[in-house]
Amino acid sequence: MKSASQPTSSSRIALPEGTLTVGVGLFIAGISAFIFFKIGQQALGQDGFKPIVAMWFIAFSLAPGFFLPVEQEVGRALSHRRAIHQGGRPIIRRMIPLAATMLIILAVIITIASPYLTKQLFDGYGVVVVCLILTLVSYAPMHLARGICSGSQRFGSYGIIIGADGAARVIGVAVLWALGVNSVGAFALMIALSPLVGVVGVGLFGKLRTEAGPPAPWSEVTPNLGWLLLGSLFAAALVNAGPITVDILGTNAKPELITQFGNAVIFARIPLFLFQAVQAALLPRLARLAAQGHLDEFRSALRKLLVLVVGVGVAGTIGAFAIGPAVLKLVYEGGIDRRTLTLLAFSSALYMVAVVFAQATIALRGHALAGTGWALGFVSFVALAAWSS
Repeated sequence: MKSASQPTSSSRIALPEGTLTVGVGLFIAGISAFIFFKIGQQALGQDGFKPIVAMWFIAFSLAPGFFLPVEQEVGRALSHRRAIHQGGRPIIRRMIPLAATMLIILAVIITIASPYLTKQLFDGYGVVVVCLILTLVSYAPMHLARGICSGSQRFGSYGIIIGADGAARVIGVAVLWALGVNSVGAFALMIALSPLVGVVGVGLFGKLRTEAGPPAPWSEVTPNLGWLLLGSLFAAALVNAGPITVDILGTNAKPELITQFGNAVIFARIPLFLFQAVQAALLPRLARLAAQGHLDEFRSALRKLLVLVVGVGVAGTIGAFAIGPAVLKLVYEGGIDRRTLTLLAFSSALYMVAVVFAQATIALRGHALAGTGWALGFVSFVALAAWSS
């Protein structure tokens, strides 16, 4: 009899169908961030682009922080129903009001905080607060749509949603720049509206359709949502906290310095963009191996993934040290020294390692441990930032 920890031949699963499309979508999303920052600064100047930098990092803390768990739970529940030949439409009907409630709460909190945000982070542009709320309104259905696609194994549509978001944003700001538009609100609106392009596109082709099925109790769609939400929120906040913290603590800093630091963070995340493509393909495999009880192969796959991640992280850190300042000067007119760039790249490498361990822990049903770990990491960051200031 075979041990539960020994994989059978059938457990050696190839990369998921559509992995290439997902990877291409992630690549487009990564490249589009560089281009968006470049065009925005060409049109508005580095000082004028500073409110957009603040909005960018706040939006990408809140949107995935709150709605990525919705995507993950929708994908998990639909995948389970698909395996037992049950329609998943009741899952979506359960999750829509939950996501809407989270969105309303977020909008209320942002509205209450709008005087502070407008004055301290957005340089007096109240329209950026409105666009921040609209961004969350757009990203909520985008994450829900991505969950439908992943749970239904429509990986091509998943990649299209990701890539269309970045591509639409770049096309939008390129048109604004060509027309000579230099309104901060117009550029902020491009961030807010671009997520809907891919969602509408795949929806029109029927790729978000689900089948009727038995009713879905709350226990089916939210068994680990609380811990996933905790971990996702603090993980997203941690990886995006740098520019926001610099903006808050650097009260006397020139606006262009905040923009330059944001440029450096985007540049230092090149390894993270590459890792996301690997993550999309390999980390779900860890979850399958753990669910099947193939713990020996689980450990082997985890070791290989860690070696790959460490290799990418080391290469990224060395690259930031060797050519980072020159590349940053060529693309964004520089402004950040070699030491800062190297530390930012090193922090991205550490973050990738933490994500691997967190996902492996979740695959082994350690949702509480993973969520607590991310929370402790963020608390440590806040404490260190407060102490150093």
